[in-house]
Amino acid sequence: MIGFYSRYIKDYAKIVEPLTNALRAKNKREHIIWTPECQKAFDTNKGKLVERPVLHAPDYSKQFIIQVDSSNTGTGVVLCQREEKGEEHPILYLSRKFIKAKLKYCTTEKECLCIINAIKKLHHYLDDQPFKIETDHNPLVWLQTNVGNNQRLMRWSLALQPFN
Repeated sequence: MIGFYSRYIKDYAKIVEPLTNALRAKNKREHIIWTPECQKAFDTNKGKLVERPVLHAPDYSKQFIIQVDSSNTGTGVVLCQREEKGEEHPILYLSRKFIKAKLKYCTTEKECLCIINAIKKLHHYLDDQPFKIETDHNPLVWLQTNVGNNQRLMRWSLALQPFN
């Protein structure tokens, strides 16, 4: 059930990582090994479900902002909007743990993958709406003009071209 609410919990993938690892490690005939880390993850998620929500409803007359960040283990995205006073209001959170193959990506590829995944997941908010992407990874700006020889970045750059 908690997976349904993952978009409303900041850093969800990082929080549930011990639970995910415990479920992946068990065979069909074995029991789950419940560790103190699993209990902490469970309690943290339970607490997040009963906290007062701080998310806001989207206002389609305002520009959306997609804030992306990537680490060595996964990605995080915040969809938000800025008020006239400059205050940001989050609308939803996305996070995702990298699979083994994607752990080998370089930092630029991980950051770009984060943007691609965010746009795919948030398309129902972003279609025909102006939006801005904020990232702390400056080489991504370089992708607009030059992708070099990296085929993966070239494909992703082409996928991003329809957006401003």
